Parts: sequence; structure tokens; C-alpha cells
Amino acid sequence: MSIPHNIHHLNRILLFRIVVAAAFLGVFAGGGAYWLESRRIEATAAAAVAVAVRHFQVSAMQMLGGGMMGNEHGEIEELLRKDNLVGLRVYGEGERPRYEAWGDISESTRSRLSALPRTKNVSTSDYWHEQITIGADYLIRLQHRLSDPAGRQVGQLEGFYRADAATLDQWREQISRTVGMVVVAVLGAAIALYPVLLRLLRHATGLASRLLVSNLSLLVSLGSAIAKRDSDTDAHNYRVTLYAVALAESLRLPHDEIAELITGAFLHDVGKIGIPDAILLKPGRLTADEFEIMKTHVLHGLDIVAGNEWMAKAGDVIRHHHEKLDGTGYPDGLAGDRIPRIARLFAVVDVFDALVSARPYKAPMPPEMALSILRRDSGKHFDPVMVDAFGSIAGGLYAALDAANDADLRRRLHAAIADYF
Repeated sequence: MSIPHNIHHLNRILLFRIVVAAAFLGVFAGGGAYWLESRRIEATAAAAVAVAVRHFQVSAMQMLGGGMMGNEHGEIEELLRKDNLVGLRVYGEGERPRYEAWGDISESTRSRLSALPRTKNVSTSDYWHEQITIGADYLIRLQHRLSDPAGRQVGQLEGFYRADAATLDQWREQISRTVGMVVVAVLGAAIALYPVLLRLLRHATGLASRLLVSNLSLLVSLGSAIAKRDSDTDAHNYRVTLYAVALAESLRLPHDEIAELITGAFLHDVGKIGIPDAILLKPGRLTADEFEIMKTHVLHGLDIVAGNEWMAKAGDVIRHHHEKLDGTGYPDGLAGDRIPRIARLFAVVDVFDALVSARPYKAPMPPEMALSILRRDSGKHFDPVMVDAFGSIAGGLYAALDAANDADLRRRLHAAIADYF
């Protein structure tokens, strides 16, 4: 998660995430509560049906023993009505039922229930049940083991229970109440945790902010160190970074890419720390051998930032800001779009500021002449898109930055850093 812009942004981020998490947990917990409560009610109803079915156990055993057959005893139908059972079947040791009786039930439902096979061989004293829905009817089918005095299973007793409308409404209300209580409990816990999580997140964000400030301070310090060794001023790093940000914004580069560009702008020449003074500060033109040593500053720079994950983001600018569009640059001889975009951009502003700045070995060049050099080398050294875009903003930028003192440049720079970090 990126660092919030302010405390209100932090509150919104946390509140949104808590609401999303609470909604997810509420749905998950509510669904689980619905399933568990439905199973609990079904099991409770099945237990009640088992009690009702046991009323027929003695009669069923008589049927299997041949003492009672058919539909001769009206008390069975009476028991069906009394126990809210709509069907009863007795199985012997074979698969076909030995007896069946039906209560107040439609012919179509009866036909479907009659066609149901004996799907479970109950081999223990416990009953087996399943829930069946036929149209608007909610039924529970239960099978009970029939055993002789010796404990040997001789058959099964099967009953069908249909819940009436009042019972179904009661069950639905009970399920809804349980699910509602679970969801309310989840939301209540989320609300109660909000201030605790907010304090923790504020603390973590504060630590992250202080770490960012430390990284930025280290960035500025390293940039200043090499600037003072090379040109005895921080102004070059400040100006070239401000030029780079302005050009990147005019090209509408992504926020994260501009942040990497700022890091790279400050550290682009950090590797010059490894170049001998005799070469780095030489007022005249370098020899071929001296230039080869000078070129190693980009690799020194990569070595310096390689051990710091945060500063390693400057790697593209450090390594490639001396590449040329035609492939004649260094250290890798990259050409065209193979050169990272922020390195192509930085090469334009770096050369421009070097041309318009005073050095111990040269006088400053007028900005119009510096721009003409950039345009002359456009397509060879520089990316034409970058040169054209910079040409349209360079005049105003140069006038503002050339007139600024170190304090003004530092203030402008801190404003840019605040926007992108």
C-alpha cells in the first residue's frame, strides 16, 4: 500500500478496507451460519420424526411376522395423522416393501415417493434420514432398523414427514435470526476494531514516512557530495532534477516513473566518486585513456546503489544516461527504444544544464545556443520527442531556475519530492 497523502486519506483507505473485509466475512460467516443452522434444524426435525416412526415399530414387526398385513388397521392411519407423517413403508429382508400407508398427500407426490428405492441399508440401531423437496413440499425421509429379539436385522421401517407452512415459517425465521446475529456480530467486531487498526496503521505509516524521509535525505546527501566534488555546488543536481520533472510532466509520464527519474537525477553521477581528481577536475580535454576511465563512473555508480533496494531504482538513469540514440554511447551501446525512456529524457536535460552552466574549464552557454545543439544532435544523440518537448518549455524554466538561489532551488525541489514520494 502506498503512503497516504494525509490523515484523511489514511482514514478513507482504512475504512474502505475494513468495510470490504467486513462485507466479505459477513457473507462468508452468514453463509456458514445458514448452512449450519439449516443442518441443525434438519437434524432436530429428523430426530422428532424418528420418535414418531418408532410408534409403528411393534406393528411393523407384527407385519413382518405375518400377524398383520395390508391396510386393515385404521389405527395406523390415525397415527399417521397424529404424528404429521404422510407416508409409511415396511421392508422385509428383500427390496420390495411389505406394507405401505399414505396420509393427506397429493397423488403426484405419493407416486414420486412410492417410486423411491430403498437407498440405505441401516445396519445399526441409528436411523438414517434425508431431506426431499417436491414442489412446495419440504419432506424428511427416514429409515429405521427393525431387529428381532436376538438383535438380527429383519427389515426396515420407513416414514415420510412433511413440514406444514407454520413449521416452515418458524424454521425460516430461526435461520434468518441466526444468520442476522452472526452478520451483526461480524460488523460489530469490525467497527470495534476500527480505532485499534487506525492507530496501528498510523503508527506504521509514520514509520514508513520517517524511513522515506531518511532515504530521501541520504539521496540528497549523496547527490550533494558528488556535486561538490565535481562542480563545488548543489545547484546542478537541483536544476537538472527540476528540468527532468518538468519535462516528464509535459510528456505525461506515469507517477512511479517520475519518482524513479527523480532518484536517478540526484544520483546520476554518484559514481564519479571513484574517478581520480586528475581526470575528474582536469580543465582541458581528456585523452582517450582518460576518457575510458571517466566512462567507468556509471559502473561505479551502479555498485554504490546496488546494496540499497530503494536507491537501486536509480539504476536506469545511472547506467544509461550516456547512451546515444544511434547506439554510439556507453556503457552498453544501446540504441533507440532499447534505452530506457527516463534515461533518454534525462540525457537531454543533463546536457542542457551542463552547456548553460559555468565550469572551471568553460564559460556558460546561452540557452538558445544550447537548445540549437540539442536540436542538431536530435535523432543521433537525443530522442527527438524529448528534444521537441523540452524545447517548448526550456525558455521559461531556464529563466526561473537561473535566477533562483540555492534556497529557492531547494524549496522547489522539496515541493517536487512531496508530489512524487
